[in-house]
Amino acid sequence: MDIQLKRGLLEVCVLAAIKNEESYGYQIIKDVKPFVEISESTLYPILRRLEAGELLTVRSAEHNGRLRKYYKITATGRARLAEFASEWAEIMAIYQFVTKEERTDEQN
Repeated sequence: MDIQLKRGLLEVCVLAAIKNEESYGYQIIKDVKPFVEISESTLYPILRRLEAGELLTVRSAEHNGRLRKYYKITATGRARLAEFASEWAEIMAIYQFVTKEERTDEQN
């Protein structure tokens, strides 16, 4: 998969993982993992980019004697999710065009 496309999809997946409630890194990985493989070394740069783009906010809190970062989606992040949802129809149209011959071949 194209690296830029995958990066964009992973960013949207991370935003979707925190759209209903704030979360922390390990929990985000667990929430996303059934849909797409993501590692800590991939997640944390994504979180930093999303924070820099003001798509999420970060707060630190102590948990079991350790400092944990919690991530919360912003209005800008929610707008990005809505934008992705509206783009999905175009993505599916492209997919259907690309796989059209395969479906036609299977029907013959």
